[in-house]
Amino acid sequence: MSDYTTTTIQLKTYTCFSLISAMKSAAIFSLLSPPSFLNPKHNKTKSTALIPLRHRSCHSTHLHCNKMFVPGFGEASPEAKAANNLHHFFTYVAVKIVAAQLESYNPEAHKDLMEFLGRNSLTDGDKFCADLMRESSKHKNLALRILEVRSAYCKNDFEWDNLRRVAVKMVDDSNTKLMRDYVMETSHET
Repeated sequence: MSDYTTTTIQLKTYTCFSLISAMKSAAIFSLLSPPSFLNPKHNKTKSTALIPLRHRSCHSTHLHCNKMFVPGFGEASPEAKAANNLHHFFTYVAVKIVAAQLESYNPEAHKDLMEFLGRNSLTDGDKFCADLMRESSKHKNLALRILEVRSAYCKNDFEWDNLRRVAVKMVDDSNTKLMRDYVMETSHET
């Protein structure tokens, strides 16, 4: 590789990492024209070229002064949507735990749970448990056990600090990889 190519790659890599640093420190990104599906009251007769961003007020609370405003989420915050997904995931985990426990000491109940699981989706954890409760008295006991395990796992066993650390690391690693790949791709063109 020539000195010119090496210098170009180093410069693009430096630019890439500078861009990542700027992205990390930026408080708000402005969007000139958001997609129409994000605006429920989209009016095709009006221009949406410049839509002003609403900033959180520093007077309402001192805890959220430097937070980004997230437009287009409507009924729930991103944290509420993530919590809802975790809620369903905790049901999935609880079903796996209960199934593993039953497999060794109550094969008949394990068979009942697995048959019910084969007929019903775990996509909505609350609906799954509600349907399981109404299936039969045996199934009601399984549902109550799943609810108990779900609550205990969420409160006592799930590693919340580890979730934050892993999520932040995944985002940082992914951003770095995408930018590195882009730099490598574009450096071959010059």
